[in-house]
Amino acid sequence: MMRVAGIDCIRKLMRLAHPCLRGGRRHVYHYRWYSGKSRTEIVEAEMSRIRNIGIMAHIDAGKTTTTERMLYYTGFTRALGDVDDGDTVMDYMSQERQRGITIQSAAISFNWKNHRINLIDTPGHVDFTVEVERSLRVLDGAVAVFDASAGVEAQTLTVWRQADRYSVPRIAFLNKMDKTGASLEYSINSIRDKLKTVPLVIQLPIGIEKTFSGMVDLVSMEKLTWTLGPGNDGSEYQTTPLQDVDDAELQERSLEERAILVEQLAELDDKMADLLLSGDGTCDLEAIPAEEVHMALQRVTCAQTGVPVLCGSSLKNKGVQPLLDAIIRYLPDPQDKGRELEQLYEDSLCAYAFKITHHKQRGPLTFLRIYSGTITPQSTIYNVSRDCTERVNRLLLVFADEYREMASMAAGNIAMVVGMKQTYTGDTLVSSPSAVVSAKKVRGQLQEKGHSISDMGDEDAPVLAGLDVPEPVFFCTIEAPSMSKQQELDAALVNLQKEDPSLHVKIDPETGQTVLSGMGELHLEIIQDRILKEYKLETHLGPLQVAYRETVGGTAQETVTVDRVLGAQKHHAVVTVSVQPVELDGQMRDVGVYFGLDRRTVNREVQTAVKTGIASACTQGPLLGYPVVGAEVTVESIEVGPGTSLAMVSACAAQATQKVLKKSGGKILEPMMMLEITTDEGHMRSVLADLSQRRGRVTEVQSRAESRVVMAEAPLAELMGYSTAIRTVTSGQATFTMELFRYEEMTSLDQNRLLKKMMTFDVEGF
Repeated sequence: MMRVAGIDCIRKLMRLAHPCLRGGRRHVYHYRWYSGKSRTEIVEAEMSRIRNIGIMAHIDAGKTTTTERMLYYTGFTRALGDVDDGDTVMDYMSQERQRGITIQSAAISFNWKNHRINLIDTPGHVDFTVEVERSLRVLDGAVAVFDASAGVEAQTLTVWRQADRYSVPRIAFLNKMDKTGASLEYSINSIRDKLKTVPLVIQLPIGIEKTFSGMVDLVSMEKLTWTLGPGNDGSEYQTTPLQDVDDAELQERSLEERAILVEQLAELDDKMADLLLSGDGTCDLEAIPAEEVHMALQRVTCAQTGVPVLCGSSLKNKGVQPLLDAIIRYLPDPQDKGRELEQLYEDSLCAYAFKITHHKQRGPLTFLRIYSGTITPQSTIYNVSRDCTERVNRLLLVFADEYREMASMAAGNIAMVVGMKQTYTGDTLVSSPSAVVSAKKVRGQLQEKGHSISDMGDEDAPVLAGLDVPEPVFFCTIEAPSMSKQQELDAALVNLQKEDPSLHVKIDPETGQTVLSGMGELHLEIIQDRILKEYKLETHLGPLQVAYRETVGGTAQETVTVDRVLGAQKHHAVVTVSVQPVELDGQMRDVGVYFGLDRRTVNREVQTAVKTGIASACTQGPLLGYPVVGAEVTVESIEVGPGTSLAMVSACAAQATQKVLKKSGGKILEPMMMLEITTDEGHMRSVLADLSQRRGRVTEVQSRAESRVVMAEAPLAELMGYSTAIRTVTSGQATFTMELFRYEEMTSLDQNRLLKKMMTFDVEGF
């Protein structure tokens, strides 16, 4: 990379040569975009004019409000929806409207300046993070919304890491610039420091907090202002060349900020550096056209080396139209995400099922991202992941909770299909089994040439990589209102589990009760409410319990012999296993099974039976019956008599594993949560004292405007009912968020207390 000239040189260049600083005209834009079509008619766009984007953020940053303004200014809706009034298009579930939060991701398509934008609004609450995960899996770009008074918050970090995992280009929108405590500098610093990225400020706010009225576009060097009042809903805003603005201080600051922006781009983009420098390494005397800056921003965004930052106030109807412009300018089209897959399937269909919902009349509805080929209704397609054929009865384009019938949908789009009964989230669908055979051949040819397909998840079949679903941390029992309703409850839970991969349902082998496992209190509460409203079943939830894990305390070895006669057949098996701990480092690692003997001396069916027995034994630890993690089980020897059934071999391996786990001295791992508590100075002492009583550890205390932010770690078991407790000790002045941080080994004292408590609970329950 060539060295970039200094800011002073660039500033002189801008004054001399930028066209907007040599005089111009003032324009008033009326930006509600009407295509002359109904709200469910979408521009048939070529792939380069399609944008598949998501809106992601911390809870209450303004995602849904921003989306509602987009729908209004693009002409999709006739009135501005409001989260507080419960009349938004995207939050259509009754649970969402009652609580004023997004629970399920919702998809919608609309037009903006001859582009089709397929948008997914995602939840910001940590309990529903899997909705963000599966949405980002299929998106080409994302808008990260920030509360300008808070900067990067706890869930912002989580969704940012999820976007990093799927290499999703992003632009940032600093919302709520009119809010008390809003700060451009603080937000930019938090993005740089916490997200470890390069924020590229392309808009400079005019005014702050209550005086916020617009911004300066640092690319075109124009002043954008909104004068709201009766009859003006934000559709109209004025653009004025900066030269015509009677504010020397604003002009000077804008020139400096644009110079910084251009210098940042030159450091990140070789083409911009070439434009800035002449052969002798000095400033180029020619101006940098706005279009060149736009193209550099697009290249840097798609390369994920920088993040353009815009600002506004969605609730006050300011800054949304420039955000829409940035989406179509800087975020990539579907071709940038689908090229590797197109090499395999070429023109034939390849799609990914990323979401399932259930409709009373239509049955299961499957959301698909189409990567190549075309899908049509009344066609048959092949599910590679399940090795089955599915029927496409109807093909729909989604508008939140409304749909439009489509005759076909091509690559680059997001579609909904009616009729698929065996497809689950994460499945890959293609046109036919023969397409899989062809794709394997193409993949083999590419691998011979040294190419790899990064988005593939299976070495045998060319399927798309699945989702990373987090482990549940809470569980409770659920009971039907009567035995006659049990089958209806079971059917409802099957549907809900298919919709929500983070919901786990199992039957307790000892009590026969149905056990729900989920991501948090709110998650399980929503599930119960949905069962009541959607399936008309009034269920009862047992007390919430924490999902602990168990691990081994040391090394041990055990041998078990099984000698049984069933009928006329004698069954004989001897299995010796050893166990040793594995360093967890806070991560959940399943038990690994290894063979210390020569595997060639044992047939494959016996090996499989032994592995099955070991896995079965590790589902219930010796202390409290929680799953065992962080251990390695080694099969030292196997002896199987003639005619011995594989079930007996498996049972022998399970018994040996149970004994060796008990002999090794079990330890309990508890889920640790990361807390972010925002309170005023007057209640800091009460908050810290309460945390110490909950075995909490304060890791950092930050100042944010007039508030203090406490970062802490605490065991989940100690945070039951924390929302009520924190309101009590702070007189309702504090807010908090928490997310799973890691699993941590309990101290001997805490473990003994837990064991005593659980034994007491079992006796009382009995």
